[in-house]
Amino acid sequence: MIRAAVSLPDELVRTSPLLRDRTTAEFVDGRIRGRQVRSLGAIVLAVTPVRLGAAEGGQAVAEALNRDGLGMLTFSPAADALRRRLAFLHREVAAPWPAVDDAALLGRWQQWLAPELQRLAEGESVGRLDLLDAVRRLLPWPEAGRLEELAPAELPVPSGRRVRVRYPGVGEGGPPVVEVKLQECFGLAVSPRIVGVPVLFHLLSPAGRPVAVTDDLASFWSGAYAQVRAEMRGRYPRHPWPEDPWTSPATRGTKHPRGSRGG
Repeated sequence: MIRAAVSLPDELVRTSPLLRDRTTAEFVDGRIRGRQVRSLGAIVLAVTPVRLGAAEGGQAVAEALNRDGLGMLTFSPAADALRRRLAFLHREVAAPWPAVDDAALLGRWQQWLAPELQRLAEGESVGRLDLLDAVRRLLPWPEAGRLEELAPAELPVPSGRRVRVRYPGVGEGGPPVVEVKLQECFGLAVSPRIVGVPVLFHLLSPAGRPVAVTDDLASFWSGAYAQVRAEMRGRYPRHPWPEDPWTSPATRGTKHPRGSRGG
């Protein structure tokens, strides 16, 4: 429906050389909005919502990307995790793993983001986009086949479980981090490394709270573990706190492993 902004005599409007119709496109609240604006000089006569063509929508999305940067988009947890892994490999290994900071990605958006921006140009909401496929386009080929080897998404622990690796944020320093219950790591004497960087272990109590942070498990078991054991065994008596963590079976359960001592 046309909304009249200013009421003028019809004859004046029809015959004026200043009468102009134009279509505008804006990216508002995560979605492309098209409007047909009829004006007489500087006077807006009417504004009508319209469906945009692909070219008009694409131009509006590109302008929004240039203006707002990647902040106009939302990376899903999976897309963010993959982007972090790529950033870590670029930091530690460099070529062929690409830079994935905002400036680098904005400089080459046509190479990895074009299909998603086309969907926005056609009217889809930002909230419906999952950028995981877009981030996957950043993987270098054929080296992409080594991603899991070089920067695994998960690491195995002695309990038999695989735990998620949290990589540093894009542009941040620091090591990869895993959070895992202490009892699941009994017998793990050598701290894992990812492309040469020691993994930082956040060892958790049975309640899921950190009781130790270390990237040197051998030193922890032979040193600070004794104090952790003394403090925790009375608080969590149903969980194993053996004197010898080197040979005690790792466990996820609450019952003491058979044969453990001093739990």
